[in-house]
Order: sequence, then structure tokens, then C-alpha cells
Amino acid sequence: MPVGATPRSVLLVDDHRGFRVVVRSLLDAEPGFEVVGEARDGEEAVELAGRLGPDLVVMDVRLPGITGMEATRRIVGRDPSVVVVLVSTVRREDLPADLLGCGAVGFVQKEALDPSALAELVAGAEGGVG
Repeated sequence: MPVGATPRSVLLVDDHRGFRVVVRSLLDAEPGFEVVGEARDGEEAVELAGRLGPDLVVMDVRLPGITGMEATRRIVGRDPSVVVVLVSTVRREDLPADLLGCGAVGFVQKEALDPSALAELVAGAEGGVG
């Protein structure tokens, strides 16, 4: 990210608080990201995304209530400029074939999630502009 650029605002969505704490720590250490909120389930994610207007949502696929895929459909349906990256401990091949059909720009296995992986997906979603 260029010096002086505004950090991307991030909403973290996962039903496991420990995972949110770890990802927040990783992103808070990066100058290109600012965590603006956390949600425990899909309904809360949709509500917070509407209220906070994040640039990026890191969304667990499996959530209590509505799934991460359904929450993504609702968030992107309301604001197509929001970039959603789905995450899970489950391998990609063990998830629904139409996983990205909900409007997410990509999938990252939780074990491989780091700021550079997110930055690459965001840059790709923005047409290569990082």
C-alpha cells in the first residue's frame, strides 16, 4: 500500500472469539488494514457491514444462523464495492462447489490467512490496484 494511503477498513466475522483475536492482531500490525468491527454470526455481520461500511469482510463460511455464504450475498447485494474473503478450517474441495457464487472474491484456508494473502485478493478484486 502506498505511503499515506488510507488503510482498508475490515470487518471480521467468525463465531470463535480466539480466531477473531488472532486475525485482529495480525491485521493491526499491518499498516494497510484497520479492523473496524467484529461479528459472531451471519446476521450480525450483515447488520454491522451496513452500519460500518467496511472495505473488506473476512467471513467464516460456517456460522451459526445464516451461513457465511448467505451473509456475503446480502452484504454484496447491498453494496457491491465491499470485498468479501471467505475463510474456513475446511479444505476448499470439501466446501460447496459454488462457494464463490455468493459474491466473495476468494477463499483462504484459516491456517494460511495472513495480511499478504488478503492484500492479494483485494488487489485482484480491484483490478490489480493495491
